[in-house]
Amino acid sequence: MSLIPMFSFQVWYPKRIIRAVATQELDACASPQIIDEYQEITKEMIARLQGKIDEDALSLFFQNLEMILPSAHIELCRDPDDDKFLECAKDAGALYICSGDKDLLILEKFENIQIITAREFCERFLV
Repeated sequence: MSLIPMFSFQVWYPKRIIRAVATQELDACASPQIIDEYQEITKEMIARLQGKIDEDALSLFFQNLEMILPSAHIELCRDPDDDKFLECAKDAGALYICSGDKDLLILEKFENIQIITAREFCERFLV
């Protein structure tokens, strides 16, 4: 099952997904643009939380992401910056996008890709 994770690293459910990808329990993918955004966010989070993020798991998470170079061009989200997640998911053949972003969650589904929260994903698949 392919997943496009998108999340805040502060809550338990996203951390569970990070660990699952880091330990190769779960396949996840991202585009270079998405990875750049994740790395920027994690640097900020590490600076603010002063070590509360498992940097080893985070490093493995980034290493284990499948790199996707999307060719799709999608203009669907009310926040155009979020279209990159749809593009990546479509070209990766992903089944899920996990997000806390209301601009993505409002879509609920894009083509055959379900857009759900990290909590929903964990409760369904990472029991």
